[in-house]
Order: sequence, then structure tokens, then C-alpha cells
Amino acid sequence: MKKAWCLLLLCALCGWAEAQGDAVDIRYAQVSGGEDPHWPYIQALLLLACSEMGQRCALIPDRDMNQGRAMEQMTRGDAGVDVFWGMTSREREQKLLTVRIPLDKGLIGWRVPLINADRPRLFLGVNSLRQLAAFRAGQGMDWPDTQILRSAGLPVSTNPDYLNLFSMLRQHRYDYFPRSVIEVRQELESPNSQGLMLEPHLLLHYPTAFYFFVAPRRPELANMLRLGLEKGLADGSFERTFHAFNDEHLRGLNLSGRTIIELPNPLLPEATPLSRRELWFHP
Repeated sequence: MKKAWCLLLLCALCGWAEAQGDAVDIRYAQVSGGEDPHWPYIQALLLLACSEMGQRCALIPDRDMNQGRAMEQMTRGDAGVDVFWGMTSREREQKLLTVRIPLDKGLIGWRVPLINADRPRLFLGVNSLRQLAAFRAGQGMDWPDTQILRSAGLPVSTNPDYLNLFSMLRQHRYDYFPRSVIEVRQELESPNSQGLMLEPHLLLHYPTAFYFFVAPRRPELANMLRLGLEKGLADGSFERTFHAFNDEHLRGLNLSGRTIIELPNPLLPEATPLSRRELWFHP
């Protein structure tokens, strides 16, 4: 039922956009290729921001690239990628225009491990950061998460390609792949997760935000997205969209029955709007 409602919402937003005048082009980086589990929700938020501003937007995918390459292209100042979405860090906020509205309401920092299905009891009895440090995590080479885990004393293996991390886990080249609670269910349904399972005991948490980052040459786009999302927050449409796309992902994860291991986030910028309670969700 939720999936059908989400499709109807996207169709309505797309149909509304088509009915408007000249479009604002938004060229986005495909930082996870065609397998990005966030894309349906992100697409809905981009279209929501546009509709709230009375603006038609044309969403144009650029070629596949990792997050580091996207940031490099955006900071060069020439035509190319306008926006990508991802976890914040001081470096990203210094180099790019940041729309400081957590698209995921902070859920990107709540992480459950993917593990090999042939090791279902891997973390049985593990309930502290010190115990977790005996195992190796897998992460993207240029993801802020990698620095967060390492700064907490956790060993990390990296790869520049998101999809390669799944095959690396199947090959036992590392022990677990921490995934956010709003992406792991979709990932488990993908053929890439064959032979993998959701670890049933642990829940990692670090404070962070998942933002739109905009190329410095497009300040008008950053301002439009910020104002549009703020309007969506004020009229309730942002909240409705958030729950429509994300409630289903949280079901079945048994979050209240998991052992939480807190990790500090040395990359969290001081400008993070932690005081705005309406921007955050606690599972």
C-alpha cells in the first residue's frame, strides 16, 4: 500500500512539473549508479521543493561517479553536476553550497550491519565499541562514514565503488557493512545482497545529516531548494513524504530490541541544526 502511495505521489509531482513553464535544469550525480536506494525519496523531495516554489524542474542524471569525483567536478566551476546528496562533513560544507535540512531527519546515522549469511552469530555477545573493534567494517573510500568509524578505533576496508563492497563482503574481505536503517531493506532485496543477511543484534549510531550539496556556481538553485523544503516543512508535506517513503524501511528491523553502540562524529559541522527538533527523527 505504501509503495503504491509513493508511486502516486511521484506521478502527481511529475505531472505537476510537466504542466509548468520553462524548466530549471538540475543535473545530479549518480554516486551509487542505478542502484541508489535513496533515489525514489530524493526524487520526491527535489520535485516537492520545486512544486512548493511554483517551479518546474527537469531532473537530469549525469554519468556514474563516486562522491569524491562529484565534489571535485562541482568545485571546478565549469558546467556539469549541479547537485548530489550525501552525508555532511566540514570539508563538504566548506567547498559546496549546503542545504542544511536533513533529508533523512538524521536516520543516515543509525546503522545496522549487513553480514555474511554463513556467519549469523558473528556479533552475538558484542555490546561495546571495544568488542566491535575486533571486527573489520567495509565502507566507500570517500565516504565521511569511513573517517567516523576509524576515528572511533574501528578497522575499515574501503573501495571506491559502492557495488563492489557487497561482493567484497561475500568474499570475506571484511566482516560487516554498516548500512543506514532507511537503505538496508532495499539493499537486501537487490541481487547484490545474495548470500548476505541483516545482523540481528547491533545498532550503531553517530549524529550526522544527509543534505543536498549544490555546486557553488548555482547559488540560485541552492536557495530554491532550501526555501522549497522549508515551505514543505511548514505545510506538512515534507513530513508526509518522509513517512510515506521511510516508514516501511524501519519495520522489521527490531530497532528497540538492538544493542546501541554510540560513536562520536568528529566531522559534524558546528552549523548542524541540532536545536530544530522538527528536523530530526529518533527510531
